Formats: sequence, structure tokens, C-alpha cells
Amino acid sequence: MRKIIVFFIFTCLFLTGCAIEAHRYYLKEKLPAKNIKEVDVLWEAPVRPYVVIADLQASNTTVKCIQKRAAEIGADAVIVTLTGGHYSESEIWAGNDRYSNTYTGLIGTAIKYKTE
Repeated sequence: MRKIIVFFIFTCLFLTGCAIEAHRYYLKEKLPAKNIKEVDVLWEAPVRPYVVIADLQASNTTVKCIQKRAAEIGADAVIVTLTGGHYSESEIWAGNDRYSNTYTGLIGTAIKYKTE
């Protein structure tokens, strides 16, 4: 029964669409939107020079949702950080437990590459 309830909750969350809960924009001017396919998803800061245009936060959503929002604000890429996650009380080291690849929140740093 518990598995059915959990499945139902996750299904409802994914059907509600993308919900960015917090955001902060740093540019004075508004950039034109891009196609989501043009926005790179990065797991660490790129080597090439860039400027941060916004920070985005969301919980119980997907990386695709963060990428979509970054595209809407004209970002070239979004640096994604996973936060939260599930854990097992019997496995205290997060890197070694069965839930180490889970997350409950996302932070996306939307960036624009410098053209110097």
C-alpha cells in the first residue's frame, strides 16, 4: 500500500509541470528566449569565460525543467547542482548508500558565455 501512495504522489508531482520555486536574475537587460536544445546542461562550471545571469531553485522536479527555464531567460547553459535526497539510517555515508544518487532539490545557475 505504501508503494502505491508513493507512486501516486510522484506521478502527481510530475504531472503538475515545471515549478521553479525561487529565482534571482542578475542582468539589467532581458535576453531573448532560446530553444531548449540550445541550452547545455553542465554538472560543473565550464572552463570558458561566462557571466551568471540567474540562479534557479526547485524541488521535486527534473533537470529538464531547470533547462527549460534557463532557455526561457536566454541562457547558453545551466550548471546544475543536486540537493537533498533520501537516505538510509543504517548507511550513514551518503557516497556509499543505496540512495546516493537521489535528490529532492535542484539549483541551476544559468550562464551566458562571454564573447571576448
